[in-house]
Amino acid sequence: MLAGLAPRLANATEISPQKGAQHVGKRRTSSRGRGRVHGRALRIGDIAVALIIICIGSYCVFPSFRFMLGRLWNDVGFLVPHSVSVDDLPPSEAARQLKALTVLDHDDAPDYDRDQFGHAWADEDHNGCDTRNDVLARDLTNVTYKPKTRDCIVLTGTLDDPYTGSTINFQRGQETSALVQIDHVVALGNAWRSGAWQWDDTQRQRFGNDQNNLLAVDGQTNKDKGAASADKWLPPNADFRCAYVTKQINVKYTWGLTITSAEQSKMASVLAGCKAS
Repeated sequence: MLAGLAPRLANATEISPQKGAQHVGKRRTSSRGRGRVHGRALRIGDIAVALIIICIGSYCVFPSFRFMLGRLWNDVGFLVPHSVSVDDLPPSEAARQLKALTVLDHDDAPDYDRDQFGHAWADEDHNGCDTRNDVLARDLTNVTYKPKTRDCIVLTGTLDDPYTGSTINFQRGQETSALVQIDHVVALGNAWRSGAWQWDDTQRQRFGNDQNNLLAVDGQTNKDKGAASADKWLPPNADFRCAYVTKQINVKYTWGLTITSAEQSKMASVLAGCKAS
């Protein structure tokens, strides 16, 4: 019985030369396929690394490449994600003013209080209307006024909000007036830390009512901004960021306020992405 079983076991474990050759051929074919895939992956990786090196080299050596990148990022709606030196900016009035601003990263300002800027909406231009209504009348369209107020108190109007790009129908009222608020482009808290703490009360009230620093905007977006500087907040509407930063620079330049190095870097980055006017 055992003598008959041994040949059968030998036959069961034996691999024919033809089948063995097929098995080895499949393994070699599979190895060559994996090799070709690996080779293509290496070539793609080499190309990617080369492109990255070229981009980094162009960014470091050619200022025009940085400006092109900045414009691209602004056009697609993103903030430029890198710093740009003010010395590399192309000539413009905003760039000139930015370079002239004093950079100060540490201040000795005492705690800020809104009352330090005096009456919120004083009639600084002496036209008989308060500053809030002056700005509403300037920034809204289709404006109507409360009767017998010498066209001072705005009742209704339409705001094309620069911060969000949306349209807001303004109507004066206890529940609706706050939908449109007046924003200090350079926030009072930021101005305080940037040197306004050294001014007297009269100068601070003048600054608080300077219409060159005021915009009618969406109320909630104004709350979201708070007292943030340009390095911490920019309008959600990317199309308005160039105008916003240019305005901040001009206000700080006009009033002799300082900026931090983070502000300077962010402002320069935004200006680098602005289309030449």
